[in-house]
Amino acid sequence: MTHPVKLLVTGASGFVGGRLWERATAAGHEVVGIGRRKLDRPGYLSVDLGVVGAEDLPELPWRPDAVIHCAARATPYAPRKAYERDNVTATRTVVDWCARLGAPRLVHVSSSSVLYRDGDQLDLTEDSPVPTEFANDYARTKAASEGIVRTYGGSWVIARPRAVFGPGDTVLFPRIIAAAKAGRVPRLTGRSTPAVGDLIYVDNLADYLLQLAGRPELGGVYHLTNAEPVEIQAMLLDVIARLGFAPPTREVSLTTAMRAAGVLERAWRLLRLPGEPPITPYGVGVLSWSKTFVPDKMLRDLGPPAVPVAQGVEEFVAWQKERL
Repeated sequence: MTHPVKLLVTGASGFVGGRLWERATAAGHEVVGIGRRKLDRPGYLSVDLGVVGAEDLPELPWRPDAVIHCAARATPYAPRKAYERDNVTATRTVVDWCARLGAPRLVHVSSSSVLYRDGDQLDLTEDSPVPTEFANDYARTKAASEGIVRTYGGSWVIARPRAVFGPGDTVLFPRIIAAAKAGRVPRLTGRSTPAVGDLIYVDNLADYLLQLAGRPELGGVYHLTNAEPVEIQAMLLDVIARLGFAPPTREVSLTTAMRAAGVLERAWRLLRLPGEPPITPYGVGVLSWSKTFVPDKMLRDLGPPAVPVAQGVEEFVAWQKERL
C-alpha cells in the first residue's frame, strides 16, 4: 500500500488477525477489527460472524477500502458444526456484508491445507487441483469458503498461508510444547528421508496480506510461505531443546502413530468427549509428510519475506520463554 487506507479485519482477536491489525495500525491505516472474543480495545467490535446475518451487523464509522477476512475455526479438531459455522457460514456473511458496504476489495485468508492428502506433496502451485477428498473438516470447509469468495461481485483474492508461526501462535507450536512438557513427544520413524515443509512467519504473512489488500490488480490464489522449506521434526526438536525440555527418547513408527491418532479421533467424536484428542491424523501428518510450495508467484508479485525462518524461530522462542 502506498497510502493509508480504511481496513476492516475479521478475526482480529486471533493470532493472525490480531497481528495484522497491529501492523496495519503501525503503518498508518485506519482499522476496525471484529472477532468473537470480548476485547476492550478502541475500534474493536465483538461479533460472531457465524451466527449474525449481514443485515444485522453493526454500523462502521466509514466504508472500508478493503476487508481482510482472517476469521476462521483453525484448530486441528473441533465439532463439524463449528467448522461449518465459523468457516463457511461466516464467509458467506462477510461476502454479503461486503456487497452492502459498496464492494470493497476482499482478501480471503484460506489455507494451504485445502490441497493436502496423505503422503508427500512437493512443489505445489496455485494451479494444483483441489482434491475431492480432504484431510479433515478444517480443510474441507476452507475449500468451501474459497468457493463462496469466488462468487463475490467485487475485487477479491485468496491467500493460502502455510503453517503460520511466531509470537502469539495458538495452533502450531503450542500443542507441541504442551506435549513436550508432558513428555509425550516421540520421534516418528518410518521415513527414508526427513519430512520437509514450508512455513510462514506471522509478520511476513501480515505484510503480504496488506499488500494484497492494497493492490486490486492482483487476483486469484496466492500461496504464502517463507520460501524456505525446513526439516519439520528437526526444527521442532530444536525449539523444544531451546525451551529447556528433555528431548524425546521414545520412537514410534509413522504407521503406528497414524493408526493411534485415527482411533483417538473417532473415539472423541463417537463419545463426544470434551476438548481435542492428544493426537490427530492431521497432526501426525504435519510432522510426517513433506509439503512444499513453489513460491514464484508470491516472490514475483509481493517480493521476498522480510523475516527469515531462523529469526522468526528466535523471536518465537524468546516470547515463549517469557510465558513458561
